[in-house]
Amino acid sequence: MKPPRLTRTGDAAPPGIVHFGPGAFFRAHLAPYTDEALQAAGGDWGIVAVSLKSPTARDQLAPQGGVYTSVALAADGMAPKVISAITDVLVAPEDPDAVIDVLADPAIRIVSLTITEKGYGYDPATGGLDPAHPDIAHDLSNPNFPTSAIGFIVAGLEVRRQSDTPPFAVLSCDNLPSNGALTRAVTLDFARRVSPDIADWIAAEVSFPSTMVDRITPATTDANRAALVDLTGTMDSAAVFHEPFRQWVIEDDFPTGRPEWEAAGAQLVRNVEAHELMKLRCLNGTHSALAYLGYLAGYETIADTVANPNFARFCEVLWREEITPTVPKPEGEDLSAYCATLMRRYRDPAIRHRTWQIAMDGSQKLPQRLLGTIADTLAMGRVPHGLCLAVAGWMRYVGAVDEDGQPIDVRDPMAERLQAAGTVEALLAIREIFSENLVVQSDFRDGVRAAYRALERDGARATVRAFVAAHENGLANDQD
Repeated sequence: MKPPRLTRTGDAAPPGIVHFGPGAFFRAHLAPYTDEALQAAGGDWGIVAVSLKSPTARDQLAPQGGVYTSVALAADGMAPKVISAITDVLVAPEDPDAVIDVLADPAIRIVSLTITEKGYGYDPATGGLDPAHPDIAHDLSNPNFPTSAIGFIVAGLEVRRQSDTPPFAVLSCDNLPSNGALTRAVTLDFARRVSPDIADWIAAEVSFPSTMVDRITPATTDANRAALVDLTGTMDSAAVFHEPFRQWVIEDDFPTGRPEWEAAGAQLVRNVEAHELMKLRCLNGTHSALAYLGYLAGYETIADTVANPNFARFCEVLWREEITPTVPKPEGEDLSAYCATLMRRYRDPAIRHRTWQIAMDGSQKLPQRLLGTIADTLAMGRVPHGLCLAVAGWMRYVGAVDEDGQPIDVRDPMAERLQAAGTVEALLAIREIFSENLVVQSDFRDGVRAAYRALERDGARATVRAFVAAHENGLANDQD
């Protein structure tokens, strides 16, 4: 006999938020924060979730009335909590008019996004709109029938402008540098290509707060779901599993109101930039470095990777010598303590965050997670050999063949082009990833070339071991 399905009890909160991208991270982060804010302070802040591509989230959540279980994983077991903040789920390709209608509703005061780097239709090398992006190109030609989040946002704002309705705030919750400013830039660029009037109105009236988000959310497995059934006695197709730790830093710029997220532990600040840079470089940067090199070394998860002492020391060298010197200290933070906490999180065996999962979409992630740090380190007169090794690891990974000659399932919007490039020089010539200003620096080029040759010759484990040994013997600094 099948266990009963999880279902909603009680009424849903009236909607005040539309969220694009109802995937696992949203359900592990923004939705629980909002749910707890509703429980603590009330308000009309239910969430209408919008899937831009797949009906999966709708098919999982709709039979449950929008509720699901958020499960914290720790060494001593699971801590489940039912989340009730989602009031409805729309699938944009099935009914784009319904999405525009809800965006035009005066009750909606915030539109939030977790659509990953590639969802913004921007050029990572410039930070501006990429008009050749397939979804953006479609929406510029068909602004009343959008497919992208940016296209929908502009279409919804145009209806509000025409009806003299105050705009919503646009809240990016993706791991992008200055994500509010970037979202504003691509939205305005898109809008200007559609109509100067809507662009001018957005520029004058719409707020784009920046955020810093953090919670490791590995892909859900069948074993996770089965363990949850054993624990709760109910079946939940939409459950998400994540680490206990979470952090959300938000620029407090919401002209028409917001939930009391601070009641759930969010940090509302005037400027997010230092917190964001800390997380983007210290966590996301080392996550990517460990993902590519760890995958090549045969490790399935980050916890498996840092269980190798050489990889753990490699990560600590990156933080101490190459990353934190480029990060201004955020208010109320201790960078050394922050990195020590990151290592404890990485080591947690209950969080099976797969290296393959983190390695996805590297062409979009590298400029923010690694290349900016490399540029800043070079500007300080130092050569970041460890980060050059991480870039070389990415280059080996996107070649789509591992160290045993087995194929790698590379998930990246540029996967075919990356694999066809085939050489370090050809990859460095891709301007969508590597800026001219970075590539002309011989220390960077030489560092990546040397690291790539070492990976080809010796493999990831031996190369990381040699890097750590050289650093501990003082040879790495001698190469600067």
